[in-house]
Amino acid sequence: MRSLVAAPALVGAYGVARVLDGLDGSRGPGPAWTVGHLFFLAALVLFVWIFGRLRTMAGGGLTATAGYAAGLAGALALAAQFTIDIVVGFLSADHDAMGPHFEAVKAIPGVEPAVYTVVPLLFYVGMVTLVARLASQRRVPWWSPALVLVQAVLPLANKDLIPLGAALLLLAFVPLMRVRPARPVALARSPF
Repeated sequence: MRSLVAAPALVGAYGVARVLDGLDGSRGPGPAWTVGHLFFLAALVLFVWIFGRLRTMAGGGLTATAGYAAGLAGALALAAQFTIDIVVGFLSADHDAMGPHFEAVKAIPGVEPAVYTVVPLLFYVGMVTLVARLASQRRVPWWSPALVLVQAVLPLANKDLIPLGAALLLLAFVPLMRVRPARPVALARSPF
């Protein structure tokens, strides 16, 4: 499953681009801003596939389906956020010009929680839920969901830790590369 390697690698590339973009004291607009955001958008596409695969590996069911749905909702919100960031970068002559554009977007009712504060967190909730479900089935070690959780929390402490989080995510995904899909629970056949 190359996606299990590529997705964390793309997140790490985004994190490195973000750090490089900030070396001049501000982030965006410019090539590092745009390329970094494109890396993350590409990772999101892979994560959508990964979430579906993890749901299948876990054998479906309520918990895995809820994790899958949460992950998809969060991925869509993050995709909207990163697309907005790219567009704002293209519309802005410099970093200071970005502020009014972001303020205008966030002033639209519902955009802030849907795209920036609440719904994007579901991406991480879904990922942790899916990997934790596999750990509860003893299909991956306990430390896989623990590392997924740590990588999700690291950027809250400092966004410059995104590359470290991506490395932890890759490590968390290593056991997933050996997991085969679980057999779905068969429904009892009616004698009629």
